[in-house]
Amino acid sequence: MYRKLTALILCLLMLTTSITALATKELIDNATVMIKTSQLDFSGKTVIIHSNDVHGAIDGYAYMAKCAQYVRDLGGEVILADAGDFSQGAPYVSLSQGHTAIEMMNAVGYDIATLGNHEFDFGYDKLMENLKDANFPVISANVYKDGKLILPATAILERGGLKIGFFGMETPETATKVNPSLISGISFSPFEQLYEAAQSAVDSLKAEGVDLIIGLWHLGIDDESASNGYRSSDVYEKVEGIDFVIDAHSHTVMTEDGDNNPIQSTGTRFATIGAVIIDNATGKIVDHYLLPTQYLKKDDDVDATAQEIISAVDEEYGAPFATTEVLLNGERDPGNRTMETNLGDLISDAMVWSVTREGGPEQDEVAGVVGITNGGGIRASIEIGEVSMKDVNTVLPFGNTVAVVYVKGSELLEALEASTFCTPSAIGGYPQTSGIEWTLDTTVEYDQGELYHNADGSDTSYYAPASIKRVTITAVNGEAFDPDATYAVVTNNFCAAGGDTYNAFMRAFQDGAGFDTGIPMDEAVTNYVTDVLDGKITAEAYGEPRGSETQILAE
Repeated sequence: MYRKLTALILCLLMLTTSITALATKELIDNATVMIKTSQLDFSGKTVIIHSNDVHGAIDGYAYMAKCAQYVRDLGGEVILADAGDFSQGAPYVSLSQGHTAIEMMNAVGYDIATLGNHEFDFGYDKLMENLKDANFPVISANVYKDGKLILPATAILERGGLKIGFFGMETPETATKVNPSLISGISFSPFEQLYEAAQSAVDSLKAEGVDLIIGLWHLGIDDESASNGYRSSDVYEKVEGIDFVIDAHSHTVMTEDGDNNPIQSTGTRFATIGAVIIDNATGKIVDHYLLPTQYLKKDDDVDATAQEIISAVDEEYGAPFATTEVLLNGERDPGNRTMETNLGDLISDAMVWSVTREGGPEQDEVAGVVGITNGGGIRASIEIGEVSMKDVNTVLPFGNTVAVVYVKGSELLEALEASTFCTPSAIGGYPQTSGIEWTLDTTVEYDQGELYHNADGSDTSYYAPASIKRVTITAVNGEAFDPDATYAVVTNNFCAAGGDTYNAFMRAFQDGAGFDTGIPMDEAVTNYVTDVLDGKITAEAYGEPRGSETQILAE
């Protein structure tokens, strides 16, 4: 077995790790993918090589280019596809507001892409400006502005005598996962309209006489999307005529979903690369699988383009300004979307300090000043050691600013209840707090009320609590909580605009009960660490979550 695998690996041109460096167990564990990848003849085949949720990991694009060249060298046709969230996630794309991602995708030679929710993070106008420079079609069948699709719903690519039809889908959760003020007037086909948009796209491709229909979707399979039926599995089962789905959004590594539907996703940041093998003679998909990038080589030219961008950013933002003697937890689940974390404590403390350092909001006007930031806005951990602005920008890549919203205690309770409605399942709105001592009883069922609406009247993806049953606030800054008192909530402009589940904040902000300080969140954190912590994040200060939140879990 070992000799057979070694022979296969030797003929795999993309493999970068030396044979002697690989243990026998690793060879056996990865035997299946290596055997598939070491196919020596792709004649008569079209291979869709796909990525998703790249989130600024631009050095991984060189793997895509190498895979494509490998298939072409062995006689195959290639389609390079991406399922969204390429514009945001690391300074290498966030600092250019997504444009460097387009530059990298052009360098690779992508053939098609769809939008992820994070493509809208820098606003609709910036997105459309970036897409003008894309050398590939970007499709979406369910994103509208003023009643019209902003992009083509479908695209047909011809390879090997086949007409392969693609249609894009964007999660309707974008309505509340992006700062609503940046996407005013944009709608995302919620609820049953999502299925109708998908079926309409399939029907239009069938009318064009395509041989295969591929869904290029940014929907995912997150539990929090289940109640609204927004998961890729929900749409696949409601829509007829789909041959295969390339999925994204939930960062899932899968070659099929839990119901054995043909839905494939690569995870995030090039953990793997997806391959879909089509036989040109029969027009059938004959295989599909994922390739771990740790076993692949890079294309030199594309890698050089990425390294040029990386070097420029590192030179400007990579110098350390502080140190941390503890790991600051930026994980999703378990992490900032499911529980209090030490990084959430640090960020919320820094936000409050950035507003109160000069004496405002005036303490005599409010019963207390507290901090809340959404856990989904925390995108990475900070490792033990030196800390740079690049690290902080990677954690907080959205360019959000610090805002203040004045709410009644009852509205603060509503916000906490709504933003933990599905806990212990992960949710992007999960509150990381400062100054609040509160308890969440996850054994009590969320009392779902009316659907929340955005400031422009459009539907969100979340429901208001009909009553407060799960959350109790025991104290604010050590004082008794008063549901009738007014509190100053220091948050980010995304939450103040009603992002995620924070509709209560949006209503107050809309009525003039609040303001945007204009202080960038990454600067607030950097200045807090520098001025208050003297550039040293210690175990004493932030070694563990401080215990502001108590969760009651089912046994």
